[in-house]
Amino acid sequence: MSSSESRINPRQPGTPREFLFAGGSYAAVPTSGDRKNRSKPTRGRKKSIFEAYMSKEDVSAGLKRGELIQGPLRINPKKYHEAFIPSPDGTRDIFIDGVVARNRALNGDIVVVRLLPREQWKVIKPDGSDKETEATHESDVPEDAPGTCVPRETAKGDARSPDVIIEAQFDGNDAEHGQDHLQDLLADDIKKLSLDTGEKVKAVGIGAVHRTKQDEVPKVNDPRLLPDRFLQRTAKVVCILEKKHSRAATGFIKLLADKNSELFRKCAMFSPVDHRVPRAYVSLADCPSDFMARAEDYSNTLFICRIVDWKEDSNFATGQLAKSLGQAGEIEPETEGILTEYGVDFSDFPPEALECLPQSLPWVISPGEMAKRRDLRKECIFTIDPSTAKDLDDALSCKQLPDGNFEVGVHIADVSYFVLEETALDRVASERATSVYLVQKVIPMLPKLLCEELCSLNPMRDRLTFSVMWKLTPEGKILDEWFGRTVICSCVKLSYDHAQSMIENPGKMFPPEELPPVSPQHSVAEIQQAVLSLHGIAQHLRKQRFIDGALRLDQLKLSFTLDQESGMPQGCYIYQYRDSNKLVEEFMLLANMAVAHQIYRSFPEQALLRRHPPPQTKLLKDLMEFCHQVGLDIDFSSAGTLHKSLNEMFGADKYSEARKEVLTNMFSRPMQMALYFCTGVLKDEALFRHYALNVPFYTHFTSPIRRYADVIVHRLLSASLGVSSPIKMEKEAIQRQAEHCNDRKMASKRVQELSTELFFAVFVRECGPLESEAMVMGVLNEAFDVLVLKFGVQKRIYCNALPLLGFHFQKVGRKPELTLMWEPERPEQESVSQAITIFTLVEVVLKSDGVPLKYSALLKRPGS
Repeated sequence: MSSSESRINPRQPGTPREFLFAGGSYAAVPTSGDRKNRSKPTRGRKKSIFEAYMSKEDVSAGLKRGELIQGPLRINPKKYHEAFIPSPDGTRDIFIDGVVARNRALNGDIVVVRLLPREQWKVIKPDGSDKETEATHESDVPEDAPGTCVPRETAKGDARSPDVIIEAQFDGNDAEHGQDHLQDLLADDIKKLSLDTGEKVKAVGIGAVHRTKQDEVPKVNDPRLLPDRFLQRTAKVVCILEKKHSRAATGFIKLLADKNSELFRKCAMFSPVDHRVPRAYVSLADCPSDFMARAEDYSNTLFICRIVDWKEDSNFATGQLAKSLGQAGEIEPETEGILTEYGVDFSDFPPEALECLPQSLPWVISPGEMAKRRDLRKECIFTIDPSTAKDLDDALSCKQLPDGNFEVGVHIADVSYFVLEETALDRVASERATSVYLVQKVIPMLPKLLCEELCSLNPMRDRLTFSVMWKLTPEGKILDEWFGRTVICSCVKLSYDHAQSMIENPGKMFPPEELPPVSPQHSVAEIQQAVLSLHGIAQHLRKQRFIDGALRLDQLKLSFTLDQESGMPQGCYIYQYRDSNKLVEEFMLLANMAVAHQIYRSFPEQALLRRHPPPQTKLLKDLMEFCHQVGLDIDFSSAGTLHKSLNEMFGADKYSEARKEVLTNMFSRPMQMALYFCTGVLKDEALFRHYALNVPFYTHFTSPIRRYADVIVHRLLSASLGVSSPIKMEKEAIQRQAEHCNDRKMASKRVQELSTELFFAVFVRECGPLESEAMVMGVLNEAFDVLVLKFGVQKRIYCNALPLLGFHFQKVGRKPELTLMWEPERPEQESVSQAITIFTLVEVVLKSDGVPLKYSALLKRPGS
């Protein structure tokens, strides 16, 4: 599998592009799929471009009969005319060819499709290392895993919400095959008509690509005569079941091209930055008052537009301009655009929600509440977080017992005490579903008074908590377990750096100035001993987890240092995941698993758990085939064997480390998202499993300040202990909320990635060019993909952008290889040749393209 099949190129903020082609919109240029599906014009009325949607009744009947297929639509961000939905049987994705076949559905929508006849299925060319046959899922590899690490320190959140593996950090700055590539699109259509899949020679700039004949490649292009393995099923959209896409987009406005048309005086054209969204007519009345007279002044101004309609007979949608954001390429306008596009609510909390908060401040715990709880305020309890964190959800305690065992506690902010079911505050929190961590700020799920004050486990403050406490052997074996509502008073707010320093210097006496303020009730030595004991137990727990078959895929995660005055990125570095992070992660995992068992035992029909399905079969098979081709012996039979292969195959030298990063990236691609679900709705208990953790039951309990799922879990746990009345939600309502949490989790994850990409593009512009080593992770016939090791970003390098005399693509055995012939630097020198194949280490330079937020990777000449 070439990595081109799975790479994506997300949202591409940039200047407006001229992509009118032959006087029409992009929808008017038919792909082969469009031509097949276009309905015939009828006399006397405007010709329909799109088919009318099927009625809900017909769709329901068609789904029951198995004639129709439903699924989430994924549009290729690089080639917006290609879309996909997952095949229900886990085989190759179903292909939706062209804008017409997509029938006005947008990325992420839940659609219903009808398969096209076999003669219209797509022929997969085995030599086409640059053909995309799968949905390039933006966020479909698991996320909140150990190692997902969010792009900045403030989000302690996902840096250790130890759940799944990781998402590939897809890079959004490649040259996009979007609306400005219509000629290629037409050329592609002509190519599709060619019958011979054998040898082709195509001139490319100064180079030529020589394709060698493949064994077993059929010489026919008629799908009816080919076996299934050479075909990809194609379909057309017949109905949009659920509009998951926000219908909001950022982009630019322009005057219409035809000054004499009636529309010219009424409408402007909105061109979205994301080519997967249609261009839209917007009313001139919504545009700035001087726009008609001075349209060029607005050429670099970003606007938000909401798509309100898209008629069957129009290439263009109808939009409503919501607001002007500011200049393209500037951090705040771009950030607001990202948040709006992904439907993140960053408005102020409504008054009725704020009225649910305690009104008399300073707030104190009432004697009545104190009497209902176990008082742990005298215990040595502390928090470990990123230094910048303000929402402290969790605290830890550890003391040695006379018998040599340990009492270990995980203490989580009791958010459900403040956020009562069915209140206005509960409704807002359930709708937001998650806090969203950007590089420069957090969009909180709960009002500041709760997340930074009353619920945050700040040092030397009495706080309400929900605790899980165990009696553990030094090896981490559980001898006893207790759940209950508690009151704590944290004695110190440690950062990961402080805890790491204690682990690395076990004999050191820490002077007070090296640590944050410590409660007079506890000594530094007592705190350090607790950290060391927790570290010792965590090491055993972790070792045992991997023996038991867990998987962890740690991807490079970029962090930034920001200028305090301007907020601009000053530096960036790869976040280091160390023993102090692992310590916290192990006890959060232990608590989440313990609570999952407890709530499922008590409420088998209503428990909110988190499952992680095994990898997608088709993508996993592709990856196995790829590893076989490049001679890698990887055992894909389970999560545990995969983890073992990845961690035992490589040495500790720089080259081995780089290869491991590339493979980690590749292994993330077939992985699916972890999902919240209600146990009463999923009947087969085998489906509850968490693939990456390799456990039967798992949930989220440890971050209720920033995840709504955890709030529901707290309510279930409280009811299971008999300390509160049963939860009011029926299983169907819990399932609906679980699905909403999944949607918002995916959106917030995507927003985090885009925030990182935004800051990195600004960093390249302000501080570039930047040099780094990179490793090749995919070879196409005219380009290759690299992982830039210093920054963890992926880039595509195009041969025609390099000073080459020529280049040559071939398969060596089954391994793709590009040979580059470099132009001599001086006339008397000879040309230098360079072989590019998977895992080749190269030197690259990242430099800004002079267009907002676009940068390129260029290969450095060998030996320079």
